[in-house]
Amino acid sequence: MISKNDTEKDYISRINLVLKHIDNNLDSELSLGLLSRLALYSPFHFHRIFKAIIGETLNSYIIRKRIEKAASVLIHKKNISITELSLQYGFSSNASFTRAFKNFYGLSPSEFRKENPSKFSKISNSESKNSQENLIFEKYICNINNHLNWIKINANIEIKEISELKFASITHFGENDVESVFDRLIKWANSKDLMKNPETKMARVFHDSFKITTPDKVRMSICVLTNKPFTPEGEIDAITIKKSKCIVGRFEISPNDFEKSWSSLFVWMNDQGYKKAEKNPFEIYHNDFREHHENKCIVDLHIPIA
Repeated sequence: MISKNDTEKDYISRINLVLKHIDNNLDSELSLGLLSRLALYSPFHFHRIFKAIIGETLNSYIIRKRIEKAASVLIHKKNISITELSLQYGFSSNASFTRAFKNFYGLSPSEFRKENPSKFSKISNSESKNSQENLIFEKYICNINNHLNWIKINANIEIKEISELKFASITHFGENDVESVFDRLIKWANSKDLMKNPETKMARVFHDSFKITTPDKVRMSICVLTNKPFTPEGEIDAITIKKSKCIVGRFEISPNDFEKSWSSLFVWMNDQGYKKAEKNPFEIYHNDFREHHENKCIVDLHIPIA
């Protein structure tokens, strides 16, 4: 007899396949029929399961992911037009894309692009058009300097070639209950003797950006980094990060300092002229903060770069 718990784990395993497919095909067809076939469910059954696990309907999730991807492109690729984006990510017209984008962010795509702080990059005060822009610029520069000072005091930064990394992972949404997911993953890893290897590390991979996704919807993989073979089962998935060049910041910080550390590392990246690659940032931990005498994490933050 299949238990309720086994059934739920099977649901999660199949939904994980769909989430990966959506991430990799935001500019392609993502119909209910196609995705339900990928999950090996009927369209009706799949739609119900997807909403129960993810908390959004399939259509809402896809639209949100496409808008968030478009927002990221607006921030980082100034030469792409809004019309190009609307067509690339499946909207029938520029007007429908603009309407959906504004419903999500409260700004039109053009306003969103203008609001991004990079508009101030490397300009002097004399180049600002009026006193209001001077004040905004000064606040922006002060914020940048605060981040760079934080990095100088709290991080050791290197540019490294990272070999391919293999993880056992559990998919999680949002910042709540992260610690309990780590505990659940460690319990599974202990049952497979994965934690006996001194090279095994805990990790976290981010599939969304807190800059463009609301915190409760940010998808992440809570991970065990291991070279020992294992069989994915239930909620335990296998993910791989391909060989890449990364900015690696080594920090010794409290759990409350992660957001500031990530922000500061991205500011450092921009200040040094590096460009983020189309790969996911990730964290690798070197200790359990609960065993540290100051409850601090020793962690490497990785930003893949082009």
